[in-house]
Amino acid sequence: MFQHDTIQVFLYALITAIATGFGAIPFAFIKKITPKVMGISNAIAAGLMVGATFMLIMEGANENFLKTIVGMAIGLVFILGIEVLLDKFEHKHDDSPSFLVNKHGFFKNFKKAIIIIIVMTAHSAAEGIGLGTSFGGNLKFGLMMTIAIAIHNIPEGLAISASLVAKGVSWWKAALWSIFTSLPQPIFAVPAYLFISYFKQYLPVGLGFAAGAMLWVVFSDIVPESQENLDEKKSATIISLAIIVMLLFQYLLD
Repeated sequence: MFQHDTIQVFLYALITAIATGFGAIPFAFIKKITPKVMGISNAIAAGLMVGATFMLIMEGANENFLKTIVGMAIGLVFILGIEVLLDKFEHKHDDSPSFLVNKHGFFKNFKKAIIIIIVMTAHSAAEGIGLGTSFGGNLKFGLMMTIAIAIHNIPEGLAISASLVAKGVSWWKAALWSIFTSLPQPIFAVPAYLFISYFKQYLPVGLGFAAGAMLWVVFSDIVPESQENLDEKKSATIISLAIIVMLLFQYLLD
């Protein structure tokens, strides 16, 4: 039973990683995406992820509100600790594979490649844990989280592909690199699901953990990236609308 469910969770999480590659598809037809489009894409992604975290919090609170809050605090401490460690290796603006890859799509520096893999893992871990934990609740909730994270990953892949294509990397290689950056999601989803499956009493803690970590990533990375390329009021409006759409989607599926 667990083996079948584990494979299912891995495949759903793998879909979210593959969705990152969809962000490269526009570059099969054009060579450059305007900053405004990037800003809108990141705003949509931020709103969807905030909506997804609301779903995690509500699901956890239905089980145990206090445990959910404790989990959120643990998730926040976890992601802050990871960021402190990463800052010792590399500056924040070097968290994209574009500075490591030549025009043929291959790594230029193996040591820096290890650093970027660590960075990718840290940034994708929260989403993978959130996805795996959500399947510990029920299949429908897990599917909603899969859709939310997959849609969020597309503009992320768009940003990665934009930086790679600008260096002369072909769009399909940029798609593969984009998928590669999200592979930690299926890797982390499986152990998170197994842990919650065996220790059901910790489900609200796990849901809160994922929500706390994901919220920090949204407000630390995605929202600022949106507002770099888009007027703050427009960015806030799009984010708010995306949250509403995500919550409405949850309501319609209930």
